[in-house]
Amino acid sequence: MSASNNNNNDDNAFESSKAVFSISMAESSSSSTSEQERLLPIANVGRIMKQILPPNAKISKEAKETMQECVSEFIGFVTGEASEKCRKERRKTVNGDDVCWAMTALGFDDYAPPLKRYLERYREIEVDRANQNRAANTGENDDNNLLFDKPQRDSAG
Repeated sequence: MSASNNNNNDDNAFESSKAVFSISMAESSSSSTSEQERLLPIANVGRIMKQILPPNAKISKEAKETMQECVSEFIGFVTGEASEKCRKERRKTVNGDDVCWAMTALGFDDYAPPLKRYLERYREIEVDRANQNRAANTGENDDNNLLFDKPQRDSAG
């Protein structure tokens, strides 16, 4: 009797594990979309990884996926800290300075200064680019105005 009772318990355990497995599979298929949405694109991660390696080096899919998880988690961690600072200051926009602050606040002191220099340089380049675009647009408008003004002057004078 104990053998059949034990067999019954095994069957119940098997049925329970099937149910749990079914629930897990359903959860994993619905969360896999959100999981993929929170991760950086694996092609971008792989491209960045290849930049530092010798040209003939190979990177396994598992290594790319592991790095993808790590960098995505790191970005979320730092961004969350920066976002919390903005929330406390009643601001809605996280900016580069907030990210630099978060890096220091989280103990990544060695990374904050180079990131700050990068941010400053990025802002300088953006200002230069805006000035070039403004100059180019102003120059185009002047040329167009000259074309239209000349015939009017000729016919009037």
